[in-house]
Amino acid sequence: MAKAAVIALTNEEVSRRVGILRRFRELLKSQRDRFEQYLEVLDKQKDEIEEGSAESLAAHVELEEKIVSDIFSIQKVIDPLEDMYRAAYPAPKKGRKSRGKKAAEEAAGIPDLKTALDELRTEAVVRAERNKELLSRRMTTIRSEIKTIRKSPYSRKSRSLYGEVPAPALIDIEG
Repeated sequence: MAKAAVIALTNEEVSRRVGILRRFRELLKSQRDRFEQYLEVLDKQKDEIEEGSAESLAAHVELEEKIVSDIFSIQKVIDPLEDMYRAAYPAPKKGRKSRGKKAAEEAAGIPDLKTALDELRTEAVVRAERNKELLSRRMTTIRSEIKTIRKSPYSRKSRSLYGEVPAPALIDIEG
């Protein structure tokens, strides 16, 4: 009877681990999808920066902020779940058998997902830096254009084009 209790506990433990692994994998896939969306937005944002469309760029920046927020919120859930995963499913030591075939199958794709996430994260940082550099250059160009416009004699509000005409000296009151 003691063995039956141990087996039931083991099966219960395996079920718990499988549940954790499934949720962990699901969250990692969700995070991967969000990073892929983020990369697409960064590419579109690059095009908008190069074209100079302010309204479209503002829309892309808002979308980017939302996606980044989603990425951080998913990451807040992934981190504790990953700790639970490590505690519930420690890496098997050499010569030691894994406790559950089902749990081992569930854990099989997790290193690949984590590797893909790391690659996407790195790519996102590179593209975001590229866009930041493009935007900085575009802003410098716009600032120089504004300075050129301000120096134009036709743009000064303080001085009229007719400002050089002397003020009238004689007034005709009988008129």
